[in-house]
Amino acid sequence: MRSERRLGRLVVDGSGAGETAVHLWSVRHRHSTEGPCQEVLALHGDGRTTRLVFRGGGGRSVPDGFLHSGCVAVRGQGTPNLHEPGVVRAFVDEAARRGLLAGAAELDGWELFPAVAAGRAADG
Repeated sequence: MRSERRLGRLVVDGSGAGETAVHLWSVRHRHSTEGPCQEVLALHGDGRTTRLVFRGGGGRSVPDGFLHSGCVAVRGQGTPNLHEPGVVRAFVDEAARRGLLAGAAELDGWELFPAVAAGRAADG
């Protein structure tokens, strides 16, 4: 398992000749005095940081002492591990497809979850 303090490096080939995008990524756990725990996938690239935030609650689970670090889950839709490069790639691809990586932002990661979970299930 990756350390929570290290940055992963993900290189994504673009659709054009010679185009590539490099994303550095990390996973963090945040506690909040105002709500449930959060798991955060931070994507760094092109001078901006996009954070996909997964807040626990309402049938959505994040590590809280029972799940391992990086696990985000929705009952019946899978439990991807945000420490796995293939999972990060799936979230990057879905965010890029929706045009969400253009600038620095903090986004609700659960909005991307169904598409990522379905795509990963189809891939086996």
